[in-house]
Parts: sequence; C-alpha cells; structure tokens
Amino acid sequence: MKTAIVFLAEGFEEIEAITVVDLLRRGNIEVDIISITNNKFVTGRTNITIVADYNIDEKEMCGYDALILPGGMPGTKNLIENKIVCDTILKFNDKKKLISAICAAPIVFGKLGVLEGKKACCYPGFENELLGAKVSNGNVCVDGNIITSKGIGTAIEFALSIIGYLEGKSVSERVSKSIIYK
Repeated sequence: MKTAIVFLAEGFEEIEAITVVDLLRRGNIEVDIISITNNKFVTGRTNITIVADYNIDEKEMCGYDALILPGGMPGTKNLIENKIVCDTILKFNDKKKLISAICAAPIVFGKLGVLEGKKACCYPGFENELLGAKVSNGNVCVDGNIITSKGIGTAIEFALSIIGYLEGKSVSERVSKSIIYK
C-alpha cells in the first residue's frame, strides 16, 4: 500500500487538504495528516479546525511514498518557515519521491529550488515565486516527481493526479467515477 503525508500548518486551505485526504483514501492510499506544530488541532484559513493524526515530531518521514502541501495563507508561509517540512521536501525530491503542492504552496518548492526547469502552476499572482520553473497555465502540472495545482477549484483534479501517479490510471479513474467527477 502506498503512503502519503499531508502537512497541515495554521491557516491552511481546508478544501485543498480534506479533498486530497478523502480521495487518496478512496484510492487505497494510506494518508497521515501531520501537524507541523506540537498541537494536533490545526485551524485553517476559514476557521475550520482539523485534528491531525500526528504532530510533526511524532513521525519519521522517510518511509512515506509522497508528500502533499495544501495552500492557503498564512498556511503556506508557515510551511516555508518550518525546517522539518523543508528538509523533508528536499529529501523526498532527492530520492525522486512524489512531492505535490496546490494553490500558493508550490512557492515552497520554488523557494527550495526544486522547480528548476520543471513545469509548474500555482494560484494566480504567485507565479513569480515559482523560482526556476517553466510556469504553466494548466490546472494541474505533472513533471517527473512533482505535481502542482492552482487552487480550490482544481483540488479534485489534483487529488486524482496524485492517485494516478501513485496507484495508476485505473485506480484514479475508479475514484473519479465513484464521485461522479467528469
């Protein structure tokens, strides 16, 4: 069974996090929601509080197959400022494990230099922070081990792309059909 981390930071975009967790679990991917603080209760940008499965200091990150960053502000800023999150992204990228981010969160990848020469997209207005990327206008961009997406309205497509990457097109199509998407 494939495994994934969804990092939650105070001010995350709720739909982008929960949609991904829900759909990946429907695709039989084991997903752990990890708070980037020592508090399992994490409040999103619209004041919805989610209980994470683990605090960041409770789990060893290296055993996972993928990591996902939901966007939102100030969630994205909080992700950028977290050393463990940034170190984990760099380690995953070095090992060509899947790293994915939606909305403003792809700017974390830009600041870490992992988008150099890669096709990427993000929430409109943040493109100049995708340092080194070949900026795309697509809803979802898949380039090697990196998946990026634009925002709330693309969360289902983003999640299905992650499922397709980890479990294959047939599983992604099964999940898509089960939720009556396209």
